[in-house]
This record gives sequence, structure tokens and C-alpha cells, in this order.
Amino acid sequence: MLRNALIGMTLLIGTSGAPGAGQNAPPQQPQLPPVIPHISFPGAGGGYDGISPGVQRQQAIARDKERQQRLVEDTNKLLELATDLKTQVDKTNRGIMSIDVIKKAEEIEKLAHSVKERMKG
Repeated sequence: MLRNALIGMTLLIGTSGAPGAGQNAPPQQPQLPPVIPHISFPGAGGGYDGISPGVQRQQAIARDKERQQRLVEDTNKLLELATDLKTQVDKTNRGIMSIDVIKKAEEIEKLAHSVKERMKG
């Protein structure tokens, strides 16, 4: 029964797309979406973003404060990690580095890179 249904659907789909013999159906043109003109409203930068310049300034100041606070926290952590690394290196034998020392150095490197990038932007 399933097989008969599949065969029937195949025949139906196969014949419905093409016009039969003797039928001259006009080709259909694709429908394009309507054109909506761009409307620009006055505001900061020539566009309208719905936020007044005063609010934008307050938001920028808040972002700068948050960035500065995060920089202070990250540099404090960087100092702590570097101090720990120095202590661990002082305890190791000459020519032998533990995996923990290498991992701590990698962590310091990543954090230092992050701080550097944040200071740029």
C-alpha cells in the first residue's frame, strides 16, 4: 500500500510541473518584493538611533569606567600570577621546569595579551 502511494505521488509530482501536450501555459515571471525607500532621520551621525546625545555620552562614560575597572582587576591578577611564577621558578632545579610553571607562564601570557588589547581599544 505504501509502495502504491509512493508511485502515485511520483507520477503526480512528475506530471504536475510540465504542461501536457496541447497546453500552452504562459511562463510565469518571478515576483519581486516591493521596494521600500530608505528614510533617514536627523540625529548623531546622520542616522536616527533613538538615543539622545546626552544618553550616549553617559553610556560611553559608563563603558570607560567599566573598562578601567576591569583593567585594574586584570593587572592585579597579572601581578599575583607573576609573583607566584617567580616563587615557583626559584624553587625549581636548574634546567628542570615543572608543568605547573609552564602552565602558569601561559596563563600570564594570555592575560597580558588580553590587557594589552583592552588598553588599545
